[in-house]
Amino acid sequence: QVQLEESGGGSVQAGGSLRLSCTFSEPYEEPDGYKCMAWLRQAPGKEVEGIATIARDGKTFYADSIQGRFTISKANTLYLQMDNLNPDDTAMYFCAARISGLCDLIYATRFRYRGQGTHVTVSS
Repeated sequence: QVQLEESGGGSVQAGGSLRLSCTFSEPYEEPDGYKCMAWLRQAPGKEVEGIATIARDGKTFYADSIQGRFTISKANTLYLQMDNLNPDDTAMYFCAARISGLCDLIYATRFRYRGQGTHVTVSS
């Protein structure tokens, strides 16, 4: 059974940093692992949005809202380094993954596998 589990959320003041982690089990049906992994977030009262994706070949995609402040990376764990946080970054953050298909950011909310989320609160 595929499992993804996020950690690292918490409360931080504006301008601060957090690093989110996502531990995951490899998909049994794909020996090469996930084709794409992503970080999504859902702010209070808003829909889930994809903010960063990373493909198996290392190519990354970022939303304009976090470009230059957040960095997605992947080893045996998926990470999201978040710097210069602001109150608009307050949200539940999820990691997600897919075995095949495109890794562009617009597809991130459709990825088949998703964790339960970790909450980030940024105070001004």
